[in-house]
Amino acid sequence: MRKLYNILKMVSWCFVGVFIGSSIYQYYDYKTHPDLYAWQSAPWYLSIEIRGVFTAIIIAVLLIIMHIIKKKLK
Repeated sequence: MRKLYNILKMVSWCFVGVFIGSSIYQYYDYKTHPDLYAWQSAPWYLSIEIRGVFTAIIIAVLLIIMHIIKKKLK
């Protein structure tokens, strides 16, 4: 169970890292190519918000599973 707990912890940090990295890249892309985003009806940061919601849901599920595993370890 301890190994599964550590794997879930690593996976959750990977999701956070991917979210941060892709958000930084999208911000950089917006700053370097603002004309590409000017013709879109949605704001440039909408996909960052959507990814943030999905990341938060996944992290919440992983934290619940980790909490259950931690209770079983004690």
